[in-house]
Amino acid sequence: MSLLETITKAASSVPSCPDYDLDYPLVLNPEPVFLNLKPEDEDPIDQVAVKRANGWQISKTDSDAIELGRSFFNKLKRKLKNTNSFTKGEFLEMFNSFLEKNGEKFGIPVRFDKLEGGYTVKLVEKVGFFMGRDVRSLLLEACFVLELWDVLESLIVNELVLHSCVSNLVNNLIEKRKSDLLVLCVKHLGDIQTYDIVSILRYFLCPSKEGYESMVSVRKEWESQALLAVEKVSDKSLSGKKISVAREASLLIMAAYDGFSVSELCLHYLLKSKNVDELILATCISKLNGSEMMSLIRYLGKWLKKYERFPQVSPCPKASSLLGLKVCEWIPSLEDVVKCLGLVVDEHFSSLVLHPEFHEELRSLGGLASSLAAEARLCGSLANLADSLRSDHRGIKDH
Repeated sequence: MSLLETITKAASSVPSCPDYDLDYPLVLNPEPVFLNLKPEDEDPIDQVAVKRANGWQISKTDSDAIELGRSFFNKLKRKLKNTNSFTKGEFLEMFNSFLEKNGEKFGIPVRFDKLEGGYTVKLVEKVGFFMGRDVRSLLLEACFVLELWDVLESLIVNELVLHSCVSNLVNNLIEKRKSDLLVLCVKHLGDIQTYDIVSILRYFLCPSKEGYESMVSVRKEWESQALLAVEKVSDKSLSGKKISVAREASLLIMAAYDGFSVSELCLHYLLKSKNVDELILATCISKLNGSEMMSLIRYLGKWLKKYERFPQVSPCPKASSLLGLKVCEWIPSLEDVVKCLGLVVDEHFSSLVLHPEFHEELRSLGGLASSLAAEARLCGSLANLADSLRSDHRGIKDH
């Protein structure tokens, strides 16, 4: 019997596979499992190449955690069938108990005061990664049905949203006009599909009135970061290096905040997202309609004006780790802006030429681009001159 025939025969005798999403929703540690496996027949004379193994058994801790998750999943599923009698308080009590027991099973103490605000959010951050795939999927449904936005935010920030659930999450957030949570998806979820990014981009370019209302927290974040930058600049206890970084960061944040609407602040995140490379951005831009295109062109125009007015502004990545100025990671550079503008022209050239409403905006952008290009050529010439002088100076010293 050939090896292929042996494998085929062995596979045909295996019982039907269980529903792994429900039976084994946790990522198991394979080492102790494999150590317990032994061949069914250990006769050394037996020449069969493939032998079935006995001894499959997962640890009691994993088994208990799976059972705990299955029980919570089934109970929550029943409750969600009749949401009229299912309250937020009842859900939070169930969910908190489940998370606390998970912490106990894996030996992680949960020392939070239940009477303090954000108890559930703290639990999710501490032990939420022990939740199985089935539970995490159902939790998203519960958050939308019961409008538990703080719990949903904690699931997004702690990256507990399954890849298979991202599209549904994005669509529901757009339907619910939850702009602040869409920003969190862009910042924290690394597997957003291109069609989801298109939906988010179109939403930020032309948000509804309700969408603007949920962007308040986004503006507050930028305002608090701007105030923090000012405080760092005037903090005499900081070293000279940190003060220098604080000055650069304060200018950068000022340029990114002043004059931009709150929906345009949301666009900053999308333009700097690691999910959005040049190919994806081109695809997104190609899907935009006329009003969306106009909003994007005006947004890019604001950036060109900023970089022309403040040529000293440049990316300041160190500010995030050194000073806690996280928004500095999400501010588009001049290169990002020019690249996006180039894709706009590439993807919609005929529309831009044929529709006169775009002409004035494009003429303005053309003038700004020419000014920035001339400045770049001058800076390049000065840089070459400085390099040449340094080389001459080294040559004189050598002689």
